[in-house]
Amino acid sequence: MFAEHRAVGPLRIFLVVLFGLLLLFQVMSLPGQFAHMARESPEFAYLRWPATAVTVFWVLCVQVVVVATWKLLALVKNDRIFSEGALKWVDVIVWAIAAGWVTLAGVLLYVGFNATDPGLPLMLFLMSVGVAALGLLMVVMRALLRQATRLRADMESVI
Repeated sequence: MFAEHRAVGPLRIFLVVLFGLLLLFQVMSLPGQFAHMARESPEFAYLRWPATAVTVFWVLCVQVVVVATWKLLALVKNDRIFSEGALKWVDVIVWAIAAGWVTLAGVLLYVGFNATDPGLPLMLFLMSVGVAALGLLMVVMRALLRQATRLRADMESVI
């Protein structure tokens, strides 16, 4: 458990930096990028606001995962990770990934039916598979956490 405690501090620093960068993208970069694209390609200007909304939502999903991870790190630091409270935060991560995946699948379908070049649909398909794999991995990790929580509770009741 000592190694886990040593990793919590640096991981929290990276999570703060990641959250700050995501916020910067969410507020400034993404809206500005889609405004620029609308000016440069007026034939696709109608996609400015839907694309902004979807990408900002994806960033929000990642921010939710970052916050839930922060909460889980607090439980690790206090040696309370094997508790029902931890399962709640893992559920938050799973639902955030699921919400991001559903919107990604919707974008993939829209782009796939309207694309003239296979590059973007293939990239979106790759991202969809990756996000689905990450979501399913989190479901498996949740099951392992639940099992470990039960085992720990059983061990404590014996002692």
